Amino acid sequence: MTSDRRYMALALSLGARGLGRVWPRPSVGCVIVKDGRIIGRGWTQGQSGPHGEAMALAQAGEAARGATAYVTLEPCAHHGRTPPCSEALVRAGVARVVSALEDPDPRVAGKGHAILRAAGIAVDTGLMAAEALASHEGFLKRIGQGRPMLTLKLATSFDGRIATASGESQWITGPEARRLVHLQRATHDAVLIGGGTARDDDPSLTVRGLGIAEQPVRVALSRRLDLPLDGTLARTARDIPVWLVHGPDAPEARREAFAATGAVLIEAALGEGRQLGPAAVMEALGGAGLTRVYCEGGGMLAASFLQAGLADRLIGFTAGLALGAEGRPSLGAMELAHLADAPRFDLIESRPVGPDVMHLWRRRPA
Repeated sequence: MTSDRRYMALALSLGARGLGRVWPRPSVGCVIVKDGRIIGRGWTQGQSGPHGEAMALAQAGEAARGATAYVTLEPCAHHGRTPPCSEALVRAGVARVVSALEDPDPRVAGKGHAILRAAGIAVDTGLMAAEALASHEGFLKRIGQGRPMLTLKLATSFDGRIATASGESQWITGPEARRLVHLQRATHDAVLIGGGTARDDDPSLTVRGLGIAEQPVRVALSRRLDLPLDGTLARTARDIPVWLVHGPDAPEARREAFAATGAVLIEAALGEGRQLGPAAVMEALGGAGLTRVYCEGGGMLAASFLQAGLADRLIGFTAGLALGAEGRPSLGAMELAHLADAPRFDLIESRPVGPDVMHLWRRRPA
């Protein structure tokens, strides 16, 4: 690996530390190098803190003059909650900037690179672009498509069942897999479930056992808001954010009741069968600022996202037991008549997790 790639790989790993905590902003990593020595490193700090470049420049101080900055996304060029990073790099006197991607945000979109070049700074782009595209996928999808990246998680038996015929499901997978699920939740802005899962399981959807204080938003879909007002989500909405996505026909009394619990209500259009439309739901969540959503069911909701072509990544946890045909399937009906119509995914990673197997898939380009 060349030194440029090594430093950019480090910048990408630093940027990953902010995933799930900085939305609607991208989590940018930055490494500043001078004479073969790292003198500054940083990543985007929360939803209003400094960007990765500013954090790295603060560490480098005066030594940044004449150095090279490796950045996972084009330095910003606009005044927002923080000043433009491109101007900060110019003031610091860096000699070269290596960025992985141009930022498609209309407020930036090449302007950051132009500011650097106008100041006489050498700018190289495209280094490890594929890795940066994967790291910034959620932000890029929200800017380009108006929706967040969607990760669909399924924990199943070997034969693809999520419960016995009687509904018993705790626990199909082991504690190691469940711990990894909590870590995956923490790298997403929100955890999403359907109304049936909210009613049947009464989940908390929080990150537990990892010493992580900041929690993802908890999102439940319910067209008519027919969720229990004494359920865990409603009871804890003032402590940890709860968003309820509902249809235009949700009764006003239910809206008022859930608003009183502290939940945020988001209306989305209905699709086929007068159910919440998957595309409309994702557009509403993107409009609210989310970039990365982790969907944990149920089966009908998962199938609807797959049918609509909105599932970007699949994460499966497969346990070494079989529940048979009478067990509850992990996915609802998808009305597929031909194999060619089935959504296809490419395997990215597969590894054992305790007694189970975790497999990560990315949606295959059309």
